[in-house]
Amino acid sequence: MIGEIKKFLRDDGIIRISRSVKELGIKIKELDRIYMAKTGESLCVSRLSKILELPEENIYIAMEASQTVESINEKIGDDGKELIETIKSEEDEESKIVNKITISELIGKLNIRDREIIKLRYFKDKTQSQVARILGISQVHVSRIEKRILNDFRNVLLA
Repeated sequence: MIGEIKKFLRDDGIIRISRSVKELGIKIKELDRIYMAKTGESLCVSRLSKILELPEENIYIAMEASQTVESINEKIGDDGKELIETIKSEEDEESKIVNKITISELIGKLNIRDREIIKLRYFKDKTQSQVARILGISQVHVSRIEKRILNDFRNVLLA
């Protein structure tokens, strides 16, 4: 039973493609293979269109339909990562960039003292007590300012 399912997916694929399109795809591959053997070059779509006496659109459809579908779990590249891992890491990178831009914009709108508190707390890894000593204010005051700033950021982001 499993063998039949695998055969169906391999031969027929998940997306139903008409027999005529499949056959055209096979014919195109064969023509291209022969032409490549003779000239060392691939046939272009316009040339295939003239040889087969078909519109270029049909050639494109058949070529696209005859390509194999790749699994998202397939190993790609030299590092052996799966395609899904690569997609996720690209999305993560995109999110990081958007987050950095957003944070930069929010920090840029702060007054000098508030900006210094955020910089010391989150970019220089200072404690509230250390920030208080640097700025000459109490630790409680630093805590209140930091809480207000983070609430303002949250409100802006949720708006």
